[in-house]
Amino acid sequence: MIAETTLTQKIIELLTQNKVEYIIKEHAPTPTSEDSARERGESKKIGAKALLFKIEKKFILTILPADRQVDSKILKSLYKAKNIRMATLEELQELTGCEKGAVPPFGLLLTPTANQEQSEIDMIIDQALFDEEYMAFNAGSLTTSIKMKTSDYKKILNPKIENFTKENNTQQPLNNN
Repeated sequence: MIAETTLTQKIIELLTQNKVEYIIKEHAPTPTSEDSARERGESKKIGAKALLFKIEKKFILTILPADRQVDSKILKSLYKAKNIRMATLEELQELTGCEKGAVPPFGLLLTPTANQEQSEIDMIIDQALFDEEYMAFNAGSLTTSIKMKTSDYKKILNPKIENFTKENNTQQPLNNN
């Protein structure tokens, strides 16, 4: 039995309404991209990780392949911003309703809490995500993943796509300057 959250149900409804083929997999909790890839039995390359950033005074959900990392200099340049940082765990939960590692790549389905100034979360997707035929992601839960074609994802969301990542050679923290 799939541990469906309301958000997981919204994702399934969106995919079903758009006649998108997908596979749902229930697994042990996977808080990291490495854990998710292992539990899904898939390459980390097809993992779609969602990272929430605060750019100036606005939150942006970045979607990128799990084997890459955000290049903060490029992201700053794209948004003509001086200040950029990752959201705190508290901000992440307030804005997405998800715990770390469970945020799906569907900003339009996330509902910020009433005390947030931002009524919806903008999304930007790295072009490298579409280098693979499939993508897999935690669907609002650390124990439920969905696998689908990247072409279907692009078709139903018509997202803003840019190049803002680099190869993940090191595990260095993001520089906030």
